[in-house]
Amino acid sequence: MTTAQQPLPSGFGAASTAEEVIEGVDLTGKVAIVTGGYSGIGLETARVLRSAGAEVVVPARDLRRARAALETVPGTEVEYLDLLDPASIDAFAEKFLASGRPLHILVNSAGIMATPLTRDARGYEAQFATNHLGHFQLVARLWPALVAAGGARVVSVSSRGIRFGGVDFDDLHFERRPYEPFVAYGQSKTANALFAVELDRRGRDVGVRAFSVHPGIIIDTGLAKHVSAETVHASGAVDAQGRPVRDPARQLKTIAQGAATSVWCATATRLDGRGGVYCENCDISPLVAPEEEAAWRSGAETAGVLPYAVDPEAAARLWEVSERLTA
Repeated sequence: MTTAQQPLPSGFGAASTAEEVIEGVDLTGKVAIVTGGYSGIGLETARVLRSAGAEVVVPARDLRRARAALETVPGTEVEYLDLLDPASIDAFAEKFLASGRPLHILVNSAGIMATPLTRDARGYEAQFATNHLGHFQLVARLWPALVAAGGARVVSVSSRGIRFGGVDFDDLHFERRPYEPFVAYGQSKTANALFAVELDRRGRDVGVRAFSVHPGIIIDTGLAKHVSAETVHASGAVDAQGRPVRDPARQLKTIAQGAATSVWCATATRLDGRGGVYCENCDISPLVAPEEEAAWRSGAETAGVLPYAVDPEAAARLWEVSERLTA
């Protein structure tokens, strides 16, 4: 498979923070939407984009919590959106389009991880529905504003969780296979990466480029609330006292470091003319070679993306399936 998955290098690295990445970037006159922009790396992403002059809109299911969290980011707009509710996605997009603004940056940062089996009103498995389908519908509905920007970027926050599995097109919603929380999470994160591949292919001629991101392992964002303490300890993300371990070389990052790659993909001129790639540590990730896959899956240190997460044929198939599922 020929691939654009070639590190640049970017001049940044695993320890770079979002503030360092945004330094010298002027986003005055630009409009950004950051889902999940009121907690964890999403909040840091929204804060840093706002600090560079962008108009920032944060969609949120919990408006009170979002407004409280964003009190430290003056000028940020908060609007209602529930990624499991198609009608709310449509309503959010319609309101934004009615404002007449172009959309220069869309960061799909909201997500859930390793939850117990839950289904939405359509019967869809919740991790796939939230992490992928909700964002797929959001991008589709906001498409006119992305095209109107005359140069837009869509950043999908994926994860090294792609290692838990690809997209099972024969049983997306665990109707026949046993439900495994991390397998479902891996499927949704692989879907995030594949979505960027096909979105970029479809959007490049009208100036819409897409990227997916592994932010690193950031244990104190609240994302791991459904993960057992034993599993967290076994991952090496916390020490014997339960305190977060910070070691960017091993992908164990702070929130500021975790947001850096999203901000880099959204703003870096180094990425002009590029897209459809999976990124980490503020650079494009290399493909994991077949002979290195077993070692890569077992550790967190080595950068890379599994070929099935950036396969263009799987990406095109996922797009068609997603269109049917979201009507």
